[in-house]
Amino acid sequence: MFLPATRGDIIRTDDGLDQIDLLLLDALQDDLPLTPHPWKEIGDLIGVGEEECLQRILRLKKSGIIRNISPVLEPRKFGLNAGSLIAFHVPDERVQEVAGIINSYSEVSHNYRRDHYYSVWFTIAGETEEEIESTLSDIQKRAGISEEDTISLPTIRSYKIDVRFHCIPEGSDGRD
Repeated sequence: MFLPATRGDIIRTDDGLDQIDLLLLDALQDDLPLTPHPWKEIGDLIGVGEEECLQRILRLKKSGIIRNISPVLEPRKFGLNAGSLIAFHVPDERVQEVAGIINSYSEVSHNYRRDHYYSVWFTIAGETEEEIESTLSDIQKRAGISEEDTISLPTIRSYKIDVRFHCIPEGSDGRD
């Protein structure tokens, strides 16, 4: 599996990935070609055919190195103008149950467990602050989480970062 890396570090692995796998991982972090055969274009970029590109993606997904391939959407373009980061204090023995309740809401986009007093963190998106508050209140009631065991941090301003995990050193074609 990948070793921990800080922003800008080169990811090192002991999972038997070859240079083509690393080139593929780099390429998949860029924009996906919006063409009838995106895997062929990516394959051409890294020096393999479309079928091999797809097989490598499937293998990397099966191994857990790739979690998913999906678009990153801008919520405000869909009328979701409000958001909040929520933290719940949840006893260890209830984390799975509470996470299941949280995950049942389409308004929730992320849900993480943390090693902290506030152990469950998630984000809610909605059209208005009132909608966020209503969804949060419903989750709290269903999960049995009190106001005292809740932190709500509404989005004031969004700062987008482009996180990249460099698998091949910059300036290299990955074949050296």
